Amino acid sequence: MQTDTLAAGPKESATRRTIKNLRWWILGWALAAGIINYMDRSAISIAAPQLIKEFGMTRTDIGLLGTVFSWTYAFCQLPAGWLVDKLGARRMYFLAIAGWSIATALMAVGGKMWHFVTFRFLLGVTEAPNGPASAKLTADWFPRAERGQATAIWDSGSKWGPAIAPPVLTAIMLTFGWQAIFIFLGVAGLVLALAFFIYYRAPEEHKRISSEELDYIESQRVSQVLTAKKVSWLGLFKHRQIWGMMAGFFCVIWIWNIFIVFLPLYLQEERGASIATSGWLAAVPYLGAAILGITGGWVMTRYSKKAGRDPLQAKRHVMSVAAVAAGILICLIPFVDSLPLAIAVMTVALGFVATMQAAAWAMPGDVVDNSQVASVGAIQNFGGYFGGAFAPLLTGVIADATGSYAPSFVIGGIIAALAAVAYTVLVRGPIKDKEDAPLEPAKGTEA
Repeated sequence: MQTDTLAAGPKESATRRTIKNLRWWILGWALAAGIINYMDRSAISIAAPQLIKEFGMTRTDIGLLGTVFSWTYAFCQLPAGWLVDKLGARRMYFLAIAGWSIATALMAVGGKMWHFVTFRFLLGVTEAPNGPASAKLTADWFPRAERGQATAIWDSGSKWGPAIAPPVLTAIMLTFGWQAIFIFLGVAGLVLALAFFIYYRAPEEHKRISSEELDYIESQRVSQVLTAKKVSWLGLFKHRQIWGMMAGFFCVIWIWNIFIVFLPLYLQEERGASIATSGWLAAVPYLGAAILGITGGWVMTRYSKKAGRDPLQAKRHVMSVAAVAAGILICLIPFVDSLPLAIAVMTVALGFVATMQAAAWAMPGDVVDNSQVASVGAIQNFGGYFGGAFAPLLTGVIADATGSYAPSFVIGGIIAALAAVAYTVLVRGPIKDKEDAPLEPAKGTEA
């Protein structure tokens, strides 16, 4: 099919309606999936005040629900990445989105703690393929030099989702009750799953791609083939790059989980915001993070192209600067007296965290070839969420014991800064062989 498409050339373009730079439009599917995905995750933080009031839950209980999701999500990353590489982004996206939408809707019928634990467990299982599938989509449609920016765009869904969720879901909850927010999200996800399955295709199968763009994607894919032998899935764990990515992403996800689970409660309990007001205030840091994260992806791309640097080296440099800056700002949050200034500090801090996430998700395509991108992305995500799962539970325990979130922010800031060490020291080049020798580009190609 691929050969026939390329051979058709201008004649084929004249007989069908193509879309210029289709790969950037295709990215919209991954962005939409990310938005819905993170609205589902954020829903528990919106419903938390009502769950505490109606069922007598504690902050530790809310943290436990976040931890159950994270642990399940982490362990399911391992098979999810392998399945994405085997089945492709289209089928796994459909199954995942439909599955997590059903799991989200089930929260509306919960009445006891074990119900909510079970449904959050199911959410963790079904949301696991989202990141690896998005990384696979990016590797299929984009050359290495563009992946930093492309990844930043789809990863911004993890910021747009939490930004949209507080005002929208709070309004739904105050009007129709907390159960309505989960039903709304479930229906929206099922619609997206069906639409994605109908319209998404790989580049060589898409009817709207021009022959020129397909030729560009394919030629870039060939020029970037790694000269190493393919590493087995278990064999990946023998390489320092994999452990560095797991440790580094743990540092990123630790602080991210604190914000996802506790930001509205923090604004209400320590900053004096009402439930309605906190919905709008909680949106601001995520909106800023989405914009700054995309900006960070643009910086990675420009830095790589202008300086003539290897894309992996560019991502590592940007990651290190963002990690240190994020760590310092997060530690400052509890000590800022003014609410507007605190929101501003949170916004910039989450912007650096967003840049770290974009850099991390773009790295698998620089460490292994396209056939293992989803697997490596999933392994990295496993490390992040397995360790980061402790963050919500520890934060809830500390808040119940001390009445303050300040210690959790300081701990989270220090951990976030340590990501610079993991990625700089351990992820120094692509995986080539058992000796981890630096991998050179194929002959006659650019790095």
